[in-house]
Amino acid sequence: MTTPRGARGAAPRHDDRRRSFPQVAPREAPDGRFAATWWGNAWAEALEDTALDPARLARGKAYAGRGHVDAITVTPGRVVAYVHGSRPRPYRTEIRMRTLGDDGWERFLDEATARPDHIAALLDKDVPHALEAVAGLLPAPGDLVPDCSCPDDGYPCKHAAALCYQAARLLDEDPFVLFLMRGRGEQELLAELTRRNAALSAAETSAAAPPMPTVPARVVLGAAERAGPPLPPPLPLPDRPGRPAVFPPDPAAPDPLALDLLASEAAARAHAFLVTGQDPVAALTPWQDAVRLAAAHPGSGLTASTRALYRDLAYALDRTPTDLARAVAAWRQGGAAGLAVLEEPWDPPAGPFDRARPALIAADFPAFRPWRNRLSTESLQLRLGRDALWYGYESDAGREDWWPRGAPDRDPVGALTDLLGR
Repeated sequence: MTTPRGARGAAPRHDDRRRSFPQVAPREAPDGRFAATWWGNAWAEALEDTALDPARLARGKAYAGRGHVDAITVTPGRVVAYVHGSRPRPYRTEIRMRTLGDDGWERFLDEATARPDHIAALLDKDVPHALEAVAGLLPAPGDLVPDCSCPDDGYPCKHAAALCYQAARLLDEDPFVLFLMRGRGEQELLAELTRRNAALSAAETSAAAPPMPTVPARVVLGAAERAGPPLPPPLPLPDRPGRPAVFPPDPAAPDPLALDLLASEAAARAHAFLVTGQDPVAALTPWQDAVRLAAAHPGSGLTASTRALYRDLAYALDRTPTDLARAVAAWRQGGAAGLAVLEEPWDPPAGPFDRARPALIAADFPAFRPWRNRLSTESLQLRLGRDALWYGYESDAGREDWWPRGAPDRDPVGALTDLLGR
């Protein structure tokens, strides 16, 4: 399971070294500074220390505070966004910086795995000063190079300054964005930290404990064949998957909702495999699996935990929470087939589709217009799936914002009747 804002339809492959973030809402840190963390403010100060015009910085900070910076994309050595200025068309703006070399990352990883509290701090979205100092993660004065498509030749211009300030807020939320700017993705770093930590633990255990005595397998198996009793019968299968244990909340522990979700999923898949001999989700793509997981939980507007689930699943696959909410509605409407109807228009052969419009006209619904596998009015739509079922959709009149509604039906009139609640 994982968790794209990208091309609609087939889910793109997740790239750990490219992340996109939606527009950051204006806010102010409690102490009156622009960012809330020491590393977020250190990022902004790196540009301020080399700025040639404080007035441009002030205008850039005001632009950031008023939400002039659109979605931000971060890749190694580059932060890019469109920034709105005085003209109708926004400017393409970027901040460039050098990435860390292999030696710098080796120093960082060695220092991080040398102390358990450093790893715990990183997992808690915190950056210890010692870790930053050993590798020089934060930019020094002059390390950030702004560029903008606007005609202003200031260094930086107000648009680049606004992007830099908004990037500081991204670092507040997730310091792994800083690591990505310097050249390494979050999953890549976590995997390497886990590997090194396991190797260090194994080395410490081997040094502390004497080697255990061993017995050749042929001796044990030969003795069992000669005198061993028959194996007991398999245990009976439980009626339902087990539930994960409930632990007291711990601020230093990972997200409890994510842990509970992973444990519940593992139990359900194991139980299904024991009963049927098949993994029920093995054939799903990462996007389908993310939609399935989200569809099994309450809607995103109910609790903070479910909103966080939708947000994390969507961003991990480079989609928006709205994309995920629409896909969840399609999944609840018809499972994987309903999701395919949402994302994959197709040209049906002659037959049921051609008979649908006369049936709708006979039922006093004459205004539907055909396009590929869809019949539409200003606010209602029926889509024919590859499973020969009709799926209902609704949109506000005059907008192409279609959302799955109602239950699928082999009869287009029946699907429309359910959609309208008749």
